Amino acid sequence: MIHKLLASTTLIATLATTALRADTFPEIEELTLGFIKLTDMAPLAVAYERGYFEDEGLFVTLEAQANWKVLLDGVIDGNLHGAHMLSGQALAATIGFGTEAHIVTPFVMDLNGNATTVSNEVWDLMRPAIPSDADGKPIHPISARALRPALEAFADQGRAFNMGMVFPVSTHNFELRYWLAAGGIHPGYYSAENITGQIGAEVLLSVTPPPQMPATLEAGTISGYTVGEPWNQQAVAMGIGVPVATDLDVFPMRAEKVLGLRADFVAENPNTVQALTRALIRAAMWLDENDNANREEAVRIISRPAYVGADVDVLRNSMTGTFEYEKGDVRPVPDFNVFFRYNANYPYISDAVWYLTQMRRWGQITEAQTDDWYADVAQSVFLSDLFLEAAQSLVKDGLAPVDAFPFDSDGYRDVVDHAIDGVPFDARRPNAYIDTLPIGLKGDQRVVGTEVQG
Repeated sequence: MIHKLLASTTLIATLATTALRADTFPEIEELTLGFIKLTDMAPLAVAYERGYFEDEGLFVTLEAQANWKVLLDGVIDGNLHGAHMLSGQALAATIGFGTEAHIVTPFVMDLNGNATTVSNEVWDLMRPAIPSDADGKPIHPISARALRPALEAFADQGRAFNMGMVFPVSTHNFELRYWLAAGGIHPGYYSAENITGQIGAEVLLSVTPPPQMPATLEAGTISGYTVGEPWNQQAVAMGIGVPVATDLDVFPMRAEKVLGLRADFVAENPNTVQALTRALIRAAMWLDENDNANREEAVRIISRPAYVGADVDVLRNSMTGTFEYEKGDVRPVPDFNVFFRYNANYPYISDAVWYLTQMRRWGQITEAQTDDWYADVAQSVFLSDLFLEAAQSLVKDGLAPVDAFPFDSDGYRDVVDHAIDGVPFDARRPNAYIDTLPIGLKGDQRVVGTEVQG
């Protein structure tokens, strides 16, 4: 499989650098792009509403999708030319976990933007285990260790402890698992035969589409969830739940959503892909420019039913640099939603490697792989060269400053040492990183039946 990926990636890079037509007109002008109703679809809405797509010769239709599986299938079968996609979906499809197809990205939509929310019942059980500041407010970040009294209370009552996440290879699944494991709580394994992800789990995680999270929590079907905005702030507004951790607390500043495209589409339509990437870079720049001065307008745009369709006040909380935990407990979180700064749109190879390590950690990648394998897969999906080519063209056209982009990057971030568990992540040594994580598969271990072997 990996040799096919490398060959495909080489073809994409060759076409992108040598086959751009002299007139650079898009090969396909009319495009349909899918999205899920989340605040981080904003670059798509902004590129449409502000005319950036049309500036690039593109006539784009944006279509909301029912869930992440429908969205991925739409890209694979060609009903969608591309989509606002989970980073993990592109990687998982490419290595054949779930539906197999080579999906790539030249553009990261955003950094951060997710949180974990628990029901009021669970919060009441957690609260005594959480230290307070001088004003009596909970001290953040909140460790999942505080969840232990709730697990014990549910067990005493003979109740399963269920939590929701949006997709098996979503950031949300991996963040929730990371938070739980850092607090000594086992979130369960996957195996080749059992893809529920609940083998040996203390907390049962299952899929719930993002817009349905609050209603499912209110109904008591789940006792908490990890999701993107505005669905954590919606729970606060409804008075049914309390956010206990954001991804800034858990594992911050790595790719969240991406522009997901089929590899063959990229290879066959290099001008179209560059035009798409240029338009989205311009939208991301607008979203973050002048210290988020445009966010109020962005909130009004995405509040429309055709986009996210949530209340302006709920959307404003996270989009304008604050986050409300309990009612009235509003705190500054300026980097909760990052669309451009910190090189947010650059597809870092190291971010892709992190997702793959989490897939291996929990058994979605069933066998041990070499460090080179992680790098090769990451580079076959996260196409940083295509991003930089689009960025360079914007600089040449006077639409962006040269210092806005990491033209000298090798695709790897510095070692990350500020995750909630304090375990450093070095993307060049993924196996060493996996082996240092306190809960999860290590080395040659694999899940057979309900047991970890090896």
